[in-house]
Amino acid sequence: MSPGLLAALIVSATCAAFGQILLKAGATGRAAPVEFLNPSVVGGLALYGIGVALWLFALSKLPLTVVYPFTLLTLGIVAVLGVVLLGERPTPLALAGWALAALGLCVVWLGSRA
Repeated sequence: MSPGLLAALIVSATCAAFGQILLKAGATGRAAPVEFLNPSVVGGLALYGIGVALWLFALSKLPLTVVYPFTLLTLGIVAVLGVVLLGERPTPLALAGWALAALGLCVVWLGSRA
């Protein structure tokens, strides 16, 4: 995998993660459908759009079986951002699951380099 493709996948995952944080911020405490049209939700959707464009670029160059595991990177970034920005406290079992996901991503990435 070239450095450019790896960068595209990392930036795509990062955009998706920050987009998810913005969607959470924009959705929290809202009830009426019109309340969901706010700057946080719009920003989150915009970041998702950038992430999808980069994702499609990576899919055009690499096998799906190599690209798709990078969704686990999004999981890890969201987990860290949830703790740091939202003050969420994961359980020890959740931490173990995140560690296993990170290990799986490393195995797939190393396998794609062979």
